[in-house]
Amino acid sequence: MKKFISSKSIPAYLPIVNIDTDMIIPKQFLKTIKRTGLGKNLFYEMRYNEKGEINNDFVLNQQPFNKSKILIAGKNFGCGSSREHAPWALLDFGITCVISSSYADIFYNNCFKNGILPITLAEDEIKELSDYSKRKEEISINLSDQKIVFGNKEIKFEVDGFKKKCLMEGLDDIALSLEKSDKILSFEKKLKLDKPWIFND
Repeated sequence: MKKFISSKSIPAYLPIVNIDTDMIIPKQFLKTIKRTGLGKNLFYEMRYNEKGEINNDFVLNQQPFNKSKILIAGKNFGCGSSREHAPWALLDFGITCVISSSYADIFYNNCFKNGILPITLAEDEIKELSDYSKRKEEISINLSDQKIVFGNKEIKFEVDGFKKKCLMEGLDDIALSLEKSDKILSFEKKLKLDKPWIFND
């Protein structure tokens, strides 16, 4: 997993509440177990019309927001089914940070496991940032200091210490397990001595 330490980007604002995972990546694109190639279908039913043509009115199809690394969205982002393809699609598109006032729990945790920083802010702070996004100017996010800087202002945000460490060090579940490989090998060695019949093959 790629480390997340900081990000600087012109944010894209999606003023929709209750964006569910089927809106983020529709079910017809869930056949793959690869984490790449999903970005082109992110928000498919909003980015394209029924003929598959680009919807120029959708924010992520517009310059400069089509290059945004930071997405500001309405409350309850990521609700619905627990598909891990949702953060995969966001990341493959280039979005490494989502800012909302609330998230579905499973989506929120999946973000951290896939290198995306989900920031939770109060509604008035969301409005301030969404208004600022209209300027088409960059904002910066520093995970170490836990702050968002825009213009001459800054907003502090909270994040769980363990999740912060994992993002900054690029540790997903597999990497965390591998950090304990010596203990795992030691346990298996002892188990083979104590209960050798388990390992008959």
